[in-house]
Amino acid sequence: MSSIFTKILNGEIPGEIVKETNNFFVLLDINPVNHGHLLVISKEEYEDLSVVPNDLLAEYLLLCKEAGKTLLEIGADGFNVLFNTKKAAGQIIFHVHAHVIPRFEGDGFKMWQGEKAKEKELKAKAEEIRKKWQ
Repeated sequence: MSSIFTKILNGEIPGEIVKETNNFFVLLDINPVNHGHLLVISKEEYEDLSVVPNDLLAEYLLLCKEAGKTLLEIGADGFNVLFNTKKAAGQIIFHVHAHVIPRFEGDGFKMWQGEKAKEKELKAKAEEIRKKWQ
């Protein structure tokens, strides 16, 4: 079954595509954090960022950068690039997409609130990650 993004790309349902390459397309989000919120989407239906082939990642990140720079050129004060990977991280459409969110001074959008980690916890988590990463 095709994702909503594939249906938009194929013209089956409406969507405002603002840029297209061989492997990706950029779409205005219909539920924007701020006006101009863009989605950078793979044409291939990869489930999430963790399975996008490595040979596409440079192109993907460059397109996110170009999207953000365009938002700056049309008046944004800054931008965030965000991938939600897996349900626990807030992913609700399982077709990889990056959110490029225009930011404005005083826009009220709040990022997560962290709390200072204990040094012992940092050391233990770092060791766990290092062992797995080798």
